[in-house]
Amino acid sequence: MLPTFVIGLREGLEAALIVGIIAAFLIQRDERAALKPMWLGVGLAIGLCLLFAIGVNAFGRNLTFTQREVLEATLSIMAVAGVTYMIVWMRRHSRELRGKLENQAESALIEGSVWALVAMAFFAVIREGLETAIFLLAAFQTSDNPAATGGGAMLGIAVAVVLGWLLYKGGVRINLSRFFRVTGFVLVIVAAGLLSYAVHDFAEAGVIEIAQGTALNLSWLMTPGSLQEAVLTGALGIRAIPTHAEAFAWLAYAIPMGLYVVWPQRRVRPPVQMETAAAAS
Repeated sequence: MLPTFVIGLREGLEAALIVGIIAAFLIQRDERAALKPMWLGVGLAIGLCLLFAIGVNAFGRNLTFTQREVLEATLSIMAVAGVTYMIVWMRRHSRELRGKLENQAESALIEGSVWALVAMAFFAVIREGLETAIFLLAAFQTSDNPAATGGGAMLGIAVAVVLGWLLYKGGVRINLSRFFRVTGFVLVIVAAGLLSYAVHDFAEAGVIEIAQGTALNLSWLMTPGSLQEAVLTGALGIRAIPTHAEAFAWLAYAIPMGLYVVWPQRRVRPPVQMETAAAAS
């Protein structure tokens, strides 16, 4: 439940922030008529993401065991790629996000292009929505409790919508930089688990045959139905008896990406201060 809650919260809040910034800008400019096409783009994106998830799920039911294992592994890798892109993109662009979105919205208003506003909202939501759909499809494949998995995602999205609305109204303020760093680290651990599961599924399908010896045995710690199993397997993606290939995949992703997320960002000094410092020297 925790992994899907975090992905729903993180992806949902990113989409809510982007849509909220665009909506607030339009209201400030007294362009409320442009809100309708913006919401049209949001609704269209949500609908397409749902159709994508339903289509992939229906497609997977008609496959053989080997084909299903390959599909599940592919979905896991796509989810890891989406999470990685999301983390890197937000780390690089979070500070300039508001200004960039407002400039794009202003350009659309100046040109009188309603479809540009639709496209802005559409691509903002569909990017987050497709990443969420792929992640959840992969999470459902590895989950022993689909109800908890789905419930966690829905709860995360619901909390994200409420937080987005409160941020838009100004009723609550949170340190977004710290929020994205903490949730980013959690998602790195979850993505490492998905990558390990992908290696396992490829091995089950006969695609990966090397490094299949037992790396370590944690069955003494992860008894079925225990809290330890729920945390280590359900949240961290660590299997009771991982192979060398699975353990290597987990560590190879979790260590460098975890350091990337928690490493403090270097603050860029404003140009005026740089010029002043140069003149003083």
